[in-house]
Amino acid sequence: MLGRRPDQGSFFEADTQYLESVGKESFYGFLAGLRGQLFRDEEFATFYDKQGRGRPSVPPSLLATALLLQTYDRVSDDEAKQRADFDLRWKVALGIPIERHPFAKSTLQLFRAQLVVHDEARKLFQKSLRLAQQQGYVVRNRKLRLALDTTNILGRGAVKDTYNLLADGIVLVLRQLAQVRAVELAEAAGERGLGRYVSARSIKGEAELDWDNAKERARLLREIVADADRLLVEVREVRAILGEDGAQDGALKQAGERLSQVLLQDIERREEGATLREGVAKDRMPSVHDPEMRHGHKSAHKRFDGHKAQIAVDTESQLITAVALLAGNAPDSSGALALVEAAEKNSEAEAAETVADCAFGDGATRQVFADAGRSLVAKVAVTRNRDCFPKTSFRIDLATETCVCPAGKTGVARYSKEHTLRGFRFADETCAACPLRSQCVRGRGGRSIAVHPQEALLQQARALQQSPAFQPYKRARQAVEHRLARLVQLGIRQARYVGRRKTLFQLLMAATVANLTLLAGHAAAGNRQSLLEGAFVLALAALCIASPLPKSPLWPIVGLTHRSSAQARTDQPSPHRFAKTAHSRPHF
Repeated sequence: MLGRRPDQGSFFEADTQYLESVGKESFYGFLAGLRGQLFRDEEFATFYDKQGRGRPSVPPSLLATALLLQTYDRVSDDEAKQRADFDLRWKVALGIPIERHPFAKSTLQLFRAQLVVHDEARKLFQKSLRLAQQQGYVVRNRKLRLALDTTNILGRGAVKDTYNLLADGIVLVLRQLAQVRAVELAEAAGERGLGRYVSARSIKGEAELDWDNAKERARLLREIVADADRLLVEVREVRAILGEDGAQDGALKQAGERLSQVLLQDIERREEGATLREGVAKDRMPSVHDPEMRHGHKSAHKRFDGHKAQIAVDTESQLITAVALLAGNAPDSSGALALVEAAEKNSEAEAAETVADCAFGDGATRQVFADAGRSLVAKVAVTRNRDCFPKTSFRIDLATETCVCPAGKTGVARYSKEHTLRGFRFADETCAACPLRSQCVRGRGGRSIAVHPQEALLQQARALQQSPAFQPYKRARQAVEHRLARLVQLGIRQARYVGRRKTLFQLLMAATVANLTLLAGHAAAGNRQSLLEGAFVLALAALCIASPLPKSPLWPIVGLTHRSSAQARTDQPSPHRFAKTAHSRPHF
């Protein structure tokens, strides 16, 4: 049943006794001050028995806070358990007595699994944005300027070559077949003559062959492929006996599909036998242990295996307003509009414009935003044509459907079957006689220029980025780069879990902690400012008491007793008045 924390704190709890020692302005002290405000136990009631049966659970608000601390300190489940038991900072943040051991490692793991299954981690992330509104860090119903960007996350599974990848797939199938028969893995492998796959750490490392000999390499590959084919035949036979509704059938089917995928993506069937496929198959799976990992690249030279984290940041407050997890081989701009809409929903505000880098500046993404009536400011990728004039050197007027080359010649428009402008073609004789031909055309014919389907949007974007008005957008985009750097500090460069769904949970928790640390820093700065203002007022009051302010400039008129009789008769001010007021302090 659901366990609850009392709203009234106890004198014996660590935050009551040791908050000053840990520091009110630290992240631990900040979490301690949010007890009962950030998380409420009843918000997690769906995780527990509705009838109230069983003994009370560990309060889920405490476990949610422990997950934030685990993300902040980047520790394992076992270390999180140890810190909750013995670390004074954690005890202050959790609000528990010093002698209390609040939870077991399995309890924390089960609670995290519930968050993943019920997709509740997104609600934890949204709470950080609600807290920012409650504390006055951001204003409700304001216009947002969002900045979008991505970064890579390395997958949890081991990336292997085709030989070892096939061997891992064979072991997966053998393990499921062994469970069906209720025997040990080694016994199931030995019965089928496949013992080398479970006894060796690497099938290539244990193979006794000359790796410089292509025929021996081909022989080993064909042996492995033959073993995989034989196992897949057995999988189909066993599944026919088990039926399609059992749990064992589902696990066996999944293992067989992974092995089949490796064969399809990496093996080419020829008359002489199985050989390695040339090149990399589309959507290739590099690990059977984490099948959702993909080959990706952030640039032509920076490659990785895993996933992509996509985030939206409010450039004014620097709060992360939305996150998404993409496949490693997905374009950076995938689902950009959906991310903006999620940011609006989470922030309860409307996005006035969106800023991104050139990875989001393709024509298709611009068209999606334009169709939705949204503003997207993203740099257009530089067009290059080696040592010849690029397309941007030609003046293309879409209104008149004309194109003028750098030499001042006009090309002939070309149209599609639907009478849509496709491009321009310059006559061969015109280009042959042009003095700039060596800088424009490499072949024998004339130059041709293609018109992009979103050419008008791209021209508008190029005009903006060449104007001074583009500079504020470049500076605004730095906010998302800083937030990505903070997420990397919190450990998202390496996935902690297998699978995209669990990795998304890791990303959401890191984004939540990044927002909360930003709020904690803002609260600490506000406290310091209040202390400085209070100290200034006290110092000013003490100064006024020690040295009274000068009398009013009218005091010689009111206090006639300070004048001589002659001065009173001639109505002349006392010379002491000027001596007194010339050096007096200014009024505050």
